[in-house]
Amino acid sequence: MYRTVTAPAPAHAYGVDAVTVEIVRNGLIAVTEEMKTNLMRTAYNLIIYEALDFTVGLFTAEGDTISIGLGLPMFIRGMSETVKAKIRHFGLDNIHPGDILVTNDAYTTGSHLNHFTFTQPVFHEGQLIGFTCCMAHWLDVGGTLGQITTDIYSEGIQIPIVKYRRGEVVNQDLVDIIAMNVRLPERALGDLRAQITAITTGERRYLELVQRYGWPAVQGAIAQIMDHSEALARANTVTIPDGVYEAESFMDDDGLEVGKRVPIRVKVTVTGDEMEIDLSDVSRQVRGFYNSGFTTGIACAQVAYKCLTTPTDYPVNDGSFRPLKVIMPMGTVVSAERPFPMRVWMTFPMTVIDTIFKALAPAIPQRAIAGHHADLVFPNIHGISPADGKLFIVGIGPLGGGWGAKHNEDGVSATVCINDGDTHNSPSEQLEAKYPILVESYRLRTDSGGAGRQRGGLGAEMVVQALSPFSVTTRIDRVHCKPWGIHGGHDAAGNGMAIRKRGVWDESLPNAKVFNVRLERGDAYKMLSGGGGGFGRPEERDPARVAADVREGYVSAEQAEQVYRVALTAGGQVDADRTATLRHVAA
Repeated sequence: MYRTVTAPAPAHAYGVDAVTVEIVRNGLIAVTEEMKTNLMRTAYNLIIYEALDFTVGLFTAEGDTISIGLGLPMFIRGMSETVKAKIRHFGLDNIHPGDILVTNDAYTTGSHLNHFTFTQPVFHEGQLIGFTCCMAHWLDVGGTLGQITTDIYSEGIQIPIVKYRRGEVVNQDLVDIIAMNVRLPERALGDLRAQITAITTGERRYLELVQRYGWPAVQGAIAQIMDHSEALARANTVTIPDGVYEAESFMDDDGLEVGKRVPIRVKVTVTGDEMEIDLSDVSRQVRGFYNSGFTTGIACAQVAYKCLTTPTDYPVNDGSFRPLKVIMPMGTVVSAERPFPMRVWMTFPMTVIDTIFKALAPAIPQRAIAGHHADLVFPNIHGISPADGKLFIVGIGPLGGGWGAKHNEDGVSATVCINDGDTHNSPSEQLEAKYPILVESYRLRTDSGGAGRQRGGLGAEMVVQALSPFSVTTRIDRVHCKPWGIHGGHDAAGNGMAIRKRGVWDESLPNAKVFNVRLERGDAYKMLSGGGGGFGRPEERDPARVAADVREGYVSAEQAEQVYRVALTAGGQVDADRTATLRHVAA
């Protein structure tokens, strides 16, 4: 069982006036946002400065989360636990001013080896008062390129918890080892330096805040902020009826045993102002590379809980999770153990979170949301650039897809999945300028949103043509487990993938997972993201809204008539008489 426990400030430090608390609250947010901005400005790879696949944060001297810059929600637990692991490894007596600690250990961060995590201690008047941290995605960390992996050793270089810098002295041996083990060392080391910029920015700005208001006031304000977050979480948890709620779903497969479903089962228990999320029945770890570490399993529960109880409470801090208990054995797909592979760590957790929402949908219909596309829908391509004859590696996306509808609004369309929060898709113009590709089309998918009184969001379709030979790899799931509707809403279209060779499309793939498929000049691939499930019976949707959806291309005239039971005139207006007849028959 896991419960977030944060160390309180000394009793005398709580007497901080409300104005100072709010100034400190916004100051903490400003620190992490500036860390984020400086990382984006100095990073070398699109996946950081455009896709924003990173998170930065401030942590207490014990490693508890104070503030996380808005980024990937799934890093919410991994960063804190990584800071704590570094504290345990070195001991506080062996952490000194100027030190920078680093690791990319997948079983510590909970994610894949691409996530290098740098941490710097913050000292004030000789006292350790906290840590700054940055976890960011490196495009390449060595290992097998494009193929499915079956153990961690084939996924790239592993850096245990070590010191990148002791005092002001950089560990050049470590830098040389990293450079020799990655394919694009100048980009990897550029991103490394960008991460150092981020955490040193955080240290400087945090100290300025402390020097301005004094450490006792800042410490007391942080304690009050965490207490307030806890109180708000408890108050909103109480509004969920007591009970035991269960739900299940599945993942298509692990990429090796094609068609063998991977079960996802969750149980949520609400008792007064506390919630327990039991992930004991989530599938055992799989041979394919879709596993993630235990910190990600905890993050699944925490992300779902925060969305339900304190979605707009900032900064994100550990106080929000004090009322939450997580039960999760080791050895599942969200608590994998060495040496199980972790390269595509982010895919299965999205459906775990979706399933937690599904479990609670009957209890809180006014806060429930239907299933969403739950995948990055993100291809990796690599080849030799005709411009300079050098290897290029690029990830294109995330594509964005449909989110589920709620009781009072349609789902959003072409939006990144829940675990990826603030990440962005790749601008087509930048991709075409930097790599030998042509984006033939990028558009919404008609009829991909689940029908309902409130319609699910639409997925997207992207066709990319090779202007020079390259290989494409996708790890897309949720083709067969379609985003579900709730309270009478219909399921949405699932994710998909197709390949065009010599002008002929192959859309018969058993799933959407392809590994190192070679495309020649003029060939193309097509990615399809799923929609979001609907909410409520489609026949209850306002006919005028259905007609508007048809005019916008969101819904076809055929679906309008057959599913929504709305007939349209030749001019696209509602045919009231025929609609009344259709809905009478349906009733």
